[in-house]
Amino acid sequence: MRIKYALEAIHDLERLRAFVEFKNPHAARRIAAELLDGIENLTSFPELGLPVRRAPDPNVIRDLFVGNYTVRYLRQEESIIVLRVWHGKEAEKDL
Repeated sequence: MRIKYALEAIHDLERLRAFVEFKNPHAARRIAAELLDGIENLTSFPELGLPVRRAPDPNVIRDLFVGNYTVRYLRQEESIIVLRVWHGKEAEKDL
Protein backbone atom coordinates (compact mmCIF):
# COMPACT_ATOMS: atom_id res chain seq x y z
CA MET A 1 0.00 0.00 0.00
CA ARG A 2 1.44 3.36 -1.02
CA ILE A 3 0.67 6.77 0.52
CA LYS A 4 0.04 9.71 -1.82
CA TYR A 5 -0.87 13.29 -0.93
CA ALA A 6 -3.34 15.54 -2.71
CA LEU A 7 -2.03 19.06 -3.28
CA GLU A 8 -4.59 20.38 -0.77
CA ALA A 9 -3.24 18.01 1.90
CA ILE A 10 0.31 19.22 1.29
CA HIS A 11 -0.87 22.82 1.69
CA ASP A 12 -2.74 21.85 4.86
CA LEU A 13 0.38 20.29 6.39
CA GLU A 14 2.49 23.32 5.50
CA ARG A 15 -0.14 25.69 6.95
CA LEU A 16 -0.46 23.72 10.19
CA ARG A 17 3.30 23.43 10.62
CA ALA A 18 3.82 27.17 10.07
CA PHE A 19 1.06 28.04 12.54
CA VAL A 20 2.44 25.84 15.33
CA GLU A 21 6.08 26.60 14.53
CA PHE A 22 5.47 30.33 15.07
CA LYS A 23 4.47 29.62 18.67
CA ASN A 24 6.56 26.54 19.43
CA PRO A 25 9.10 25.07 16.97
CA HIS A 26 9.63 21.96 19.12
CA ALA A 27 5.88 21.24 19.17
CA ALA A 28 5.71 21.71 15.39
CA ARG A 29 8.32 18.99 14.86
CA ARG A 30 6.61 16.65 17.34
CA ILE A 31 3.17 17.14 15.78
CA ALA A 32 4.54 16.66 12.26
CA ALA A 33 6.19 13.38 13.32
CA GLU A 34 2.99 12.17 15.01
CA LEU A 35 0.91 12.99 11.93
CA LEU A 36 3.32 11.26 9.57
CA ASP A 37 3.50 8.19 11.84
CA GLY A 38 -0.30 8.03 12.03
CA ILE A 39 -0.61 8.34 8.26
CA GLU A 40 2.07 5.69 7.77
CA ASN A 41 -0.03 3.26 9.86
CA LEU A 42 -2.56 3.32 7.03
CA THR A 43 -0.20 1.29 4.86
CA SER A 44 -0.78 -1.70 7.15
CA PHE A 45 -4.27 -0.82 8.35
CA PRO A 46 -6.06 1.07 5.52
CA GLU A 47 -9.42 0.89 7.28
CA LEU A 48 -8.08 2.35 10.52
CA GLY A 49 -10.07 5.55 10.05
CA LEU A 50 -13.82 5.98 10.38
CA PRO A 51 -16.09 6.16 7.32
CA VAL A 52 -17.24 9.66 6.36
CA ARG A 53 -20.99 9.05 6.35
CA ARG A 54 -21.89 12.02 4.14
CA ALA A 55 -19.26 11.12 1.51
CA PRO A 56 -20.47 9.80 -1.86
CA ASP A 57 -18.88 6.45 -0.96
CA PRO A 58 -18.29 6.14 2.81
CA ASN A 59 -16.55 2.80 2.26
CA VAL A 60 -13.55 4.50 0.66
CA ILE A 61 -13.43 7.99 2.18
CA ARG A 62 -12.42 7.87 5.80
CA ASP A 63 -11.22 10.11 8.64
CA LEU A 64 -8.19 9.16 10.72
CA PHE A 65 -7.82 10.99 14.03
CA VAL A 66 -4.25 11.68 15.14
CA GLY A 67 -4.27 13.62 18.39
CA ASN A 68 -6.28 16.78 17.74
CA TYR A 69 -5.96 16.44 13.97
CA THR A 70 -8.19 14.86 11.35
CA VAL A 71 -6.68 13.24 8.29
CA ARG A 72 -9.25 12.62 5.55
CA TYR A 73 -8.16 10.01 3.04
CA LEU A 74 -9.33 7.98 0.09
CA ARG A 75 -8.69 4.25 0.29
CA GLN A 76 -7.94 2.69 -3.07
CA GLU A 77 -6.91 -0.83 -3.97
CA GLU A 78 -3.17 -0.13 -4.15
CA SER A 79 -2.83 3.25 -2.45
CA ILE A 80 -4.07 5.69 0.15
CA ILE A 81 -4.57 9.29 -0.97
CA VAL A 82 -4.47 11.83 1.84
CA LEU A 83 -7.05 14.43 0.84
CA ARG A 84 -7.04 16.99 3.67
CA VAL A 85 -5.62 17.53 7.17
CA TRP A 86 -6.99 19.90 9.78
CA HIS A 87 -6.96 20.65 13.50
CA GLY A 88 -10.07 19.83 15.51
CA LYS A 89 -10.65 23.52 16.28
CA GLU A 90 -10.78 24.38 12.59
CA ALA A 91 -14.11 24.18 10.83
CA GLU A 92 -13.96 21.65 8.01
CA LYS A 93 -16.04 23.98 5.82
CA ASP A 94 -13.38 26.71 6.15
CA LEU A 95 -10.64 24.60 4.56
